[in-house]
Amino acid sequence: MRVGFVGLGIMGKPMARNLLRAGYPVTVHNRSRPPVDELVAEGAADGGSPRGVAEQSEVVITMLPDTPDVEQVTFGPQGLVEGLRPGSVLVDMSTISPVATRAIAARLRERGVEMLDAPVSGGQRGAEEGTLSIMVGGDPQTFERVRPLFQALGKSVVHVGPVGAGQVCKACNQVVVALTLQAVAEALVLAERNGVDPARVRQALLGGFAGSRILEVHGQRMLEGNYQPGFRARLHHKDLRIALETGRSAGVPMLGTALVHELLGAVVARGWGDLDHSALVRLVGELARSAG
Repeated sequence: MRVGFVGLGIMGKPMARNLLRAGYPVTVHNRSRPPVDELVAEGAADGGSPRGVAEQSEVVITMLPDTPDVEQVTFGPQGLVEGLRPGSVLVDMSTISPVATRAIAARLRERGVEMLDAPVSGGQRGAEEGTLSIMVGGDPQTFERVRPLFQALGKSVVHVGPVGAGQVCKACNQVVVALTLQAVAEALVLAERNGVDPARVRQALLGGFAGSRILEVHGQRMLEGNYQPGFRARLHHKDLRIALETGRSAGVPMLGTALVHELLGAVVARGWGDLDHSALVRLVGELARSAG
């Protein structure tokens, strides 16, 4: 299966590399040159443009920051749609609007091209280790066709429903992650402000019902003050906007999500948007200190 990959950022570059390591012929494109040059040196082909990638691929994967980026890469000048042939598949692994996803899929289907929306969870580490959680929406037969690629990228691959369902699932994921991050941040600052070692509090909580992957990984990040981005705060802020829009369209009250969306907005406004989303604890600490 000839694979194209557009978007070689923190997540996309290691994902494309894992496809190369799995033996797939991979053609790549990115807005900036360094990651393209790096992967070409490892055996990838340079597509030169989204259209060039599509012309050389049966399945094209996109991993881009937001909805407008996916629309531009797909339908803009030298876009994927100019090179995609009937029978080919676009797999969007970005996190974008479910409504926009369905609209993109409908336009592609008119040209005989199928689309799967397959956003991921697991951050940079999961992308590098090939252990991502992949939530997929789209035609079941197309999903089965592409499943081997997903298995090279992740350890949990779930087909959750028709096109757009993957993005709804990702919105649910980002809500749970955001609210849990905020809970961990508040708990650790609460311990510290009361003179209790937050590292020992984390250790104790991990052994009980409050234990979670976020407490384990991001709790440690918070204790170390290590905010090297596994997932940037500004992108999580964007994801919660999508979740809130999705909730609003379905009449779902999302009060906790709205609060953490505002807090992540404050993180971004302080110039911390490119830090890991665990930098929420910096904001909680700052607010605690200002409160005396």
